[in-house]
Amino acid sequence: MTFKRSSMLAMIAGLVLSAIGCSNGKPTLSRVDVYVGGQDGYHTYRIPAIVVTVKGTLLAFCEGRKNSVHDYGNIDLLLKRSKNGGLAWSQQIVVHEQGGDAEITIGNPCPIVDRQGIVHLLFTRNNQRLFHTRSTDDGHTWSKPIEHTGILAGFAYPLVRVATGPGHGIQMRSGRLIAPVWVCDRPLPDVNKEPTYARYQAGVIYSDDRGVTWHAGTLVPPALDRLNENTVFQRADGSLSMNLRGRKHGVRVVSESADGGQTWTTPVPDPNLPCPTCQASILRLSPREVIFSNPASDTRANLTIRLSRDDARTWPHSRVLDPGPSGYSDLAVTRDGHILCLYECGERAYHQKIAVARFNRAWIMTNP
Repeated sequence: MTFKRSSMLAMIAGLVLSAIGCSNGKPTLSRVDVYVGGQDGYHTYRIPAIVVTVKGTLLAFCEGRKNSVHDYGNIDLLLKRSKNGGLAWSQQIVVHEQGGDAEITIGNPCPIVDRQGIVHLLFTRNNQRLFHTRSTDDGHTWSKPIEHTGILAGFAYPLVRVATGPGHGIQMRSGRLIAPVWVCDRPLPDVNKEPTYARYQAGVIYSDDRGVTWHAGTLVPPALDRLNENTVFQRADGSLSMNLRGRKHGVRVVSESADGGQTWTTPVPDPNLPCPTCQASILRLSPREVIFSNPASDTRANLTIRLSRDDARTWPHSRVLDPGPSGYSDLAVTRDGHILCLYECGERAYHQKIAVARFNRAWIMTNP
């Protein structure tokens, strides 16, 4: 009996090492275009989000912008699926649209995969109303969206605009679902160029009953100018770490929560993460490691992958994934340990297409 248990533990340990991608392997990198502007009925594709289901299916979400590159207009929420680790993708699925050709914006995808296999998806309508839908069949079909805009009153904020993510949310070890959100007290355009720290604020909404009901946590204190487009992961000690976009700070900003998103610490800039006022993605890779992606430049270019071995406190390993124009991105990890980065890119502009890069830990650590 002891021998069998030891053998089983050894086998499990081997599977875990395989699943997180052994750094001694040969560096690998491949890319596939997933959405290309001008194809399949849409002028532009933007705002990528990617998750891997419990069954191993890849789900790549984005906004399909019918007539222009602009953030507002006739915009639909789209999805493509991959059953082979991102090497090939399905035809695109319209997850949600409203009004036909009407100027209605459905966007800001924030998917979360829970441990029971349900894929939750939060999104917004015209950056004013909040919705949740779910899939129980690996993204083939989606439930009728349920509106949860009323919970945003819990932020006690003069809300005019709201956005989920964009990018994936998480399930905490406790089972709580966490979706990053940001709010704003003014419509576009923002004509006031003065620093207005509370104009944008970020926080999370959460669910403790597998997405049936949602609640507002609190917002990150407005100690820095216009914080939004946040991404979250859970530290080894159980706390949450939020990584935020700021306005003209030149770097990313970090805040932490020790109570599951109920309160947040005063945000501080992270000088190790340069950022040109752009969205980014953060994801736990293994029990000890965290990965991060963003355009590490003073413009939207130079999409860079970083790896931390101390819960995102330092970033000793980094590698440029795409030196050209590049913008928003989202990270996921396949069951065989490959890292996926779904990101905006192009030859002339960062919003020409959305591609997925597939690589391993060894590729990050082999920095030429």
